[in-house]
Amino acid sequence: MASIRDVAKLAGVSPSTVSRVMNGTANVEEDKRQKVLAAIQETGFRPNELARALFKQSSKIIGVIVPNIENPFFNELAKAVEEEAYKNGYKMLLCNSNNNTEKELMNIQMLDQMKADGIILLTYSDKTGQAIADCQLPVVVVDRQLTGSGQSAYVESDHYKGGKLAILHLLNCGCKDIVFLRGPLGLSSGQRRYQGYQEVCQKYGIREQCIDCLYDYEDGIRAARKLVERYPHVDGVIASNDMVAIAAYKILTREGYQIPEDIQMIGFDNIRFSWLFTPELTTVNQPIKEMGTMAVQIIINHGRGLPFQQENILDVSLVERQTTKRKE
Repeated sequence: MASIRDVAKLAGVSPSTVSRVMNGTANVEEDKRQKVLAAIQETGFRPNELARALFKQSSKIIGVIVPNIENPFFNELAKAVEEEAYKNGYKMLLCNSNNNTEKELMNIQMLDQMKADGIILLTYSDKTGQAIADCQLPVVVVDRQLTGSGQSAYVESDHYKGGKLAILHLLNCGCKDIVFLRGPLGLSSGQRRYQGYQEVCQKYGIREQCIDCLYDYEDGIRAARKLVERYPHVDGVIASNDMVAIAAYKILTREGYQIPEDIQMIGFDNIRFSWLFTPELTTVNQPIKEMGTMAVQIIINHGRGLPFQQENILDVSLVERQTTKRKE
C-alpha cells in the first residue's frame, strides 16, 4: 500500500506539501499541486482517515445511537439521517445499544475518541443524560427529552397533541370503552402521550383504562393478552406505537374480535409498516424524515458556529385508515 512518502517522492515534493494539498490547509503552487494529484492517482494512495480526523478535529462522521435496531421507527429515522448527512458530505455511523445503558456509554466514548462531528441519540435511559454532560461533542436527542443532561438540542414531535388526537378520534368513531396501551412513563414521549390522553378523559368524564407497554412488538403481544383478560368488552385501543398496534391486532383477531367492527385501533408513528399492513393502520403521524434531517442540520450548524434552535417540537397529524371508522 502506497504511503504519503511514496507520493511525495514521485511528485518531487516534500511529504508536508502532499499533506497540505490533501487537507487544503495552505496554498500550494499550482504546478506542484497538479504533480501531487497525479502522483496520488498513479500510486492509488488513500489517506488514513482516523489520522486526518485527529489532526483536523473532525472526521466528517455523525454517530447515531439507537436503543433497538429492530424497531422500524429507528430504521426510518436513521435512513433520513444518512440521506441528509451524505447530501452534506458527512458519513453516518450507526450504533445499536440494544437497550443497554453500558453499551450506550461505550458508544458515546467511542464516537468522542473518533472525533465524530456530533451524536444523534435515541435512548430509553435517562442515565445516559449524565454521560453526555461530559461529552465534548454536540449531542442532539431525538424523539424525547433528557432532563438535566448536556444535550446541545432535542428534536421531538408533539407527543401531547398526539395523545389527544388518538383518543378524540376513537370517541368520534363512537368508541365507549377505550383502553390505552400506554408507553413507558420513564420517557418524555410516554409521559406526554399519556398526559394528552388523560386530559381528554378528565374533560369528558371518561374512565382511564391503561396497560403499561414498551415500544416493541414482543411487549405488545404481552400487553394485548392482558388487555383481553382485563377488558373483554373493549371497543377502542390506543397503542403506544404502530408495532404494538400490529401486535395487538394479531392477538385480538386470534381471540375472535373483528377490526374495526368490534374493536377500533389507532397506533402512533406512521412507520412504513402501518400502510403495508392489512388492514392499513390508523395512526398518529410523526414527521420522521423531518426529525432526522433537522438533527443533522443542528450538528452541522454547531460545527460551523452557526445558530440553531435548541428546543424543537414538530407537529403531528392524524392519518385515518382501515382500523377505525367514523360514525355515519
